[in-house]
Amino acid sequence: MAYDAETTTDQILDGLDLSGRRFVVTGSSSGLGEESARALAAAGATVTMLARNPGKNDAAAARVREAVPDADLELGTVDLADLASIRSFGAGYLAEHDAIDVLINNAGVMVCPFGRTVDGFETQFGTNHLGHFLLTALLMPAIRKGDAPRVVNLSSGGHSISDVDLVDPNYESTEYDAWSAYGRSKTANVLFTKELARRHGDELLTFAVHPGVVMTELGRHMDEELMAQMMERMRQRSGDDSESESSGSGVQIKAVDQGAATQIWAATSPDLVDHNGAYLGDCQLGVAGGNASHNGYEPYLDDADKAARLWTLSEELVGEAFP
Repeated sequence: MAYDAETTTDQILDGLDLSGRRFVVTGSSSGLGEESARALAAAGATVTMLARNPGKNDAAAARVREAVPDADLELGTVDLADLASIRSFGAGYLAEHDAIDVLINNAGVMVCPFGRTVDGFETQFGTNHLGHFLLTALLMPAIRKGDAPRVVNLSSGGHSISDVDLVDPNYESTEYDAWSAYGRSKTANVLFTKELARRHGDELLTFAVHPGVVMTELGRHMDEELMAQMMERMRQRSGDDSESESSGSGVQIKAVDQGAATQIWAATSPDLVDHNGAYLGDCQLGVAGGNASHNGYEPYLDDADKAARLWTLSEELVGEAFP
């Protein structure tokens, strides 16, 4: 079956039996994370739903169980903007579980006002990249024991806004711009994926995913002005008028089950085994220089030297050598 921007999670998983496989999904209390948990549970998987807010995660799990009465769910709490919280979760998880088959690093923040994480990192870089970098590192002992393990990192076509800045990643001397900071963090997600595949490709598969434009809580910091800026940026990047629901910009706005489809494809498809480290969008392989609103990406995502340097910097910043 040929997949595209309108493919849904259930279509990706049609006919697949994930019984006995364990998935860990960050940012599961709403949006793409909640939909991923629902779809995976419906296919028989055991899903650990991770979120910062336990109450919201409980409510999301209740919605998943309403849709999938026999859902096999576990709930966990982790704040990706707090290294101590990540370490606490990691230690607790490893004490209770031997293996993880798939880690989906789905959580994130977007174009938020300037701020810093508990550990002093710029909020978007610290949460979207460094938090997931540390979480993945800490869970590697369990990932290594997984059955054909995979790590899926949520990026975005927003990477095209800005390359990563390895000199001033935390805006200590650079004037803050919310969109550029978001773009930096999403570029970092892809470079992390590329270097993870280079260093550990003999142990796991890993992919970076652009979900498309989906109206979820990720955009909670966007007022009307920021929303207009997003649509203008997307209009400028978009080279066609294909729309399932019009945004007024020529950019397709996806339903949540369409937006989550690419990460579920990345997490489960046997068709991707020969494409380790790939960037994916609209349930298709990425195209260098293509339309970033769909599956195109900026050529700087293929900078292997910068990916290696980001890896080293990330280890230094979080104080953890990747095992």
